[in-house]
Amino acid sequence: MKRLVLMVCILGCMAVSFGQICLNRAVGDGRVDSVWQAIDLPQAFTGDGVIIGFVDWGFDYTHPVFYDTNMVHYRVLRAWDQFKTAGPAPGGYDYGTEYVGAEQLLSALCDTSNCYNYHYHGTHCASIAAGAGAGTNYRGVAFDANLLFASLYLDSIQRVMDAWNWMYEVAQSEGKRLVISNSWGLYYMDNMDGTGLLANEMQRLTDLGVVFVVSAGNNGDVNFHVHHDFMGDGDTMRTQFVFPSSGSIGWGASISMMNSAQAPFEFSMMVMNSSFQTIAATPFIPTTGNDGFVDTFLVVNGDTVIYTYDIQSCNSFNQSPVVRLRVKQRSGYRFGLAVTAVSGSFHAWNVAEVTRTYGNWGGDFQAPAVHPDWVAGDNEYGVSTPGNIDCAVTVAAHTSRYVNNGGYMVGGQIASFSSSGPGFHSVRKPEISAPGRNVVSAISSYNSDFTGTYTKTVVFNGRTFGFAALSGTSMSAPFVAGVAALVLQANPYLTPAQVKEVLTSTAYEDQFTAESGIERFGYGKVDAYHAVRKALTIVGIEEHTEALETRYTVFPNPASGLCYITATTSGQTPCGLYDLSGRLIRSEMLHAGVNTLPVDGLPAGCYILRIMDPDNPCNQKLIIR
Repeated sequence: MKRLVLMVCILGCMAVSFGQICLNRAVGDGRVDSVWQAIDLPQAFTGDGVIIGFVDWGFDYTHPVFYDTNMVHYRVLRAWDQFKTAGPAPGGYDYGTEYVGAEQLLSALCDTSNCYNYHYHGTHCASIAAGAGAGTNYRGVAFDANLLFASLYLDSIQRVMDAWNWMYEVAQSEGKRLVISNSWGLYYMDNMDGTGLLANEMQRLTDLGVVFVVSAGNNGDVNFHVHHDFMGDGDTMRTQFVFPSSGSIGWGASISMMNSAQAPFEFSMMVMNSSFQTIAATPFIPTTGNDGFVDTFLVVNGDTVIYTYDIQSCNSFNQSPVVRLRVKQRSGYRFGLAVTAVSGSFHAWNVAEVTRTYGNWGGDFQAPAVHPDWVAGDNEYGVSTPGNIDCAVTVAAHTSRYVNNGGYMVGGQIASFSSSGPGFHSVRKPEISAPGRNVVSAISSYNSDFTGTYTKTVVFNGRTFGFAALSGTSMSAPFVAGVAALVLQANPYLTPAQVKEVLTSTAYEDQFTAESGIERFGYGKVDAYHAVRKALTIVGIEEHTEALETRYTVFPNPASGLCYITATTSGQTPCGLYDLSGRLIRSEMLHAGVNTLPVDGLPAGCYILRIMDPDNPCNQKLIIR
């Protein structure tokens, strides 16, 4: 049962702590301050013992927020810069440069300039989730967590999967739970229904215990999606597509199209004059029999309009026809899309195609007044990949609710840019919302692009470091990643599915979630305090150290080859070795005295040894090397 929160009472009490330790009011909105203060909790939870990995770019390895709160102990374990070619690459990979430990990271200073120049995005996101504040009141959610940075090269799905797997391997070697925060998304990587190579890999790693948190996207205020249900032969949908604004880096538009499984379609691009009269058009191009990439052009009154298309007539993951059409912008013309099919539920998304980075911001589909039968766009089905993958915790953005200087409660509404659901397959997307508007956090001191205003600066080791406010679901996703780390510190034996259930079932509702609905907020606004409290009550594979200390001894730990379990109880007791997804790996029946549990041949990493004592079931974290 959800809780309908009376905002004036609850947030009015929490507002007292905003001026002490806060990240631009967000920690109060997300009930994080109550977790730090250990209100009716056995202890404060700050992310200690958990690793948060950030797949991003623009990392300042030297920023003091990545030390502990005393700015003494450095908390970044490793970084992998996929752009930097100097090497050495991480073990098992043949590209990029890996930095291991404080000395290498601090000597490297920051990730290299790439297609985003020297950016600041990754630093800002990581500091929201786990920055220690550097003596300011802009302290992140899980400020005692360890960190991993992967500067992502988004030119292939493989590089994304490599970054995830590298983080998993490091977390296994450290024997710690892992949360991976992804503040990025694309509308043409994998399938928009959340299936594909990336989805399969995310699910595989989720089954191994990794918690994935992903931003929903920033197209909630753009009608960049169009949908049509085809009703028979001759049924044709037409719409105008507007080129997204991209400034000097703009090339044109990228339109991703998908129909139902086993439902082929044909499409045509139309060039129109200012009166929306078609003056040139491509032939209708069928998805059947045209698999592959085509780079071509259309001549319009002596002008050349360049376009490309890439067709999969039957995608191997969802059996749907999938097309990506890219059109280079030409001034003086208007452009339209026509699609025809016998049947199927057709969807298309219109986003920027740019020259030096990866466009993910939308442009409208419109129905000109002179064509009343054309289809206008909407903002629905707006969650991008990888946020559209079922096992991800996908995060929308809202404005923090707080008491202003005049004593009035303000904020709380959905951020207009926050991408809207629904998701496919009856999966609720996004699942949860967190503060994502004007969130103050750290900015890379090595950036080359930031033109905003610093809210605060600090001097550390002779260098000036800044903090500034940014907005986006890029900011709300790491906030929830930090909350997930608090949950895992409270109960490190939860499966990723349990972590998601804890977060969504404790999310709070208010008048703003009621107004904007589940397609914008998901299950509601993240509530770190009640999430931690619920995590502490879940038995599952929860550890009972008293029973272990008095009845059972596990040695050695870490182990390799054999693990010895000494039991002081009489009779026989079942014992199982589980991976972090809850899957049984080995089982033995314990008897009084010394027992052996073979662990040879198992991958190195963290496991759960569960002893099913009928009087007091207990569990032990077991590290295998």
